[in-house]
Amino acid sequence: MKAWIPLMLLVSVLGSVAHAQSTCTYPRAPDAIPDGATATKEQMIAAKNDVNRYNTDMNAYLDCIKQALDAATPKDPSKLSADEKKKALDQEKMLTQKNNSAVDELQAVVGRFNEQLKAYKAAHTP
Repeated sequence: MKAWIPLMLLVSVLGSVAHAQSTCTYPRAPDAIPDGATATKEQMIAAKNDVNRYNTDMNAYLDCIKQALDAATPKDPSKLSADEKKKALDQEKMLTQKNNSAVDELQAVVGRFNEQLKAYKAAHTP
């Protein structure tokens, strides 16, 4: 009977992770960030709002991935077989990669907006 406990634990953890992953919705980045040197104030405000929405949505996605990662981490890995440990580690690696890719994209989008905001201010400051 003890052999079934690790298997049931793994099935439970992977089921939670699969559910969490299916509910984590990757946000869509803003379509375009206007050229700050030629953009109007209204265009820059609209871009700021789009980037803020994206930032909020991406942080919700990252929170969801963190919950999935927490669920994928076995509470007592010593009770898992080698195959179960490998599956759990593979799942953790995949979720960590998703997290890191999302953070990289978020930083790139915000960085592009900040560059254009700087260009806007330079072009519109007397």
